[in-house]
Amino acid sequence: MDDQFVVERSEPIAYTTWQAGGLPAKVEAARDELSDCVACPRDCGVDRLADEEGVCRIGRLARVTAAFAHGGEEDCLRGWRGSGTIFFGSCNLRCVFCQNWDISQGPAGRECTDEELAALMLDLQTVGCHNINLVTPEHVAPQVVEALAIAVPHGLRIPVVYNTSAYDALVSLQLMDGLVDIYMPDFKFWEPETARRLARAKDYPEVVRIAIQEMHRQVGDLVVDSGGLARRGLLIRHLVMPGQTDEAAAIFGWLAEEVSEDTFVNIMAQYRPEHRVPGSDRYADIGRRPNSDEIRAAYRAATDAGLWRFDERGI
Repeated sequence: MDDQFVVERSEPIAYTTWQAGGLPAKVEAARDELSDCVACPRDCGVDRLADEEGVCRIGRLARVTAAFAHGGEEDCLRGWRGSGTIFFGSCNLRCVFCQNWDISQGPAGRECTDEELAALMLDLQTVGCHNINLVTPEHVAPQVVEALAIAVPHGLRIPVVYNTSAYDALVSLQLMDGLVDIYMPDFKFWEPETARRLARAKDYPEVVRIAIQEMHRQVGDLVVDSGGLARRGLLIRHLVMPGQTDEAAAIFGWLAEEVSEDTFVNIMAQYRPEHRVPGSDRYADIGRRPNSDEIRAAYRAATDAGLWRFDERGI
């Protein structure tokens, strides 16, 4: 690792915000978002404080499907004791190939109050996890703020990872400024028509570009401590999909030109046909795993764009 991306351990940013007295205003803003919901780009406008539901089908309380020390995340997150992963139920996208469709396409999991969600975070810290890894938080960003406002004063002192599809509202990301240490968005599609057909969100590429630039503005390029654990910054995931080599190249080119050539990237090769794809003529083009040529092409496109920092378990 280049020395310029190695830092001494420091307190997570949410602790600094708490010390400065900034958490109560964050909570108030979070509840305002829920009252006329603009927590994600769907802008449903429902009153989630009154338990109304919009596209995500989540009302006042977030739903959690699992919370555990995850040993399968990027090396800089999982370390040797695991990443403290909290999986949220439901999602604001409708990806036809979703590999977690059983929890993302409906209100799965158990409802958690802000106190219960804070307790999960503190429990994961107690068992030794290196960070709190919030998976699919886009639609429950306000509830995450409420939980952090409880967990941090009660001793949460490990970095917070925002693990997202990147279909995030700018207002929610601005709310997260001063709370999130590590942003880990997935940039899936470049073409609006691809996003419409496969995720029911034609505006996905535009939303993601705005979101990633805001994330980078907040936390910068990924930095790690002397043990190789991520402390702060941006980590991009890209899932290689069959037949989308040109879109991958466009994504990597944009990242290098408009974000940073020092962006840390995980090129993921584990796509498999799931959910609505198997046996469907409509989605026959993605009805297979990516082949080795497509995976190598994605990696070449990234390096050709000038990107050079990759997950060690990548290609």
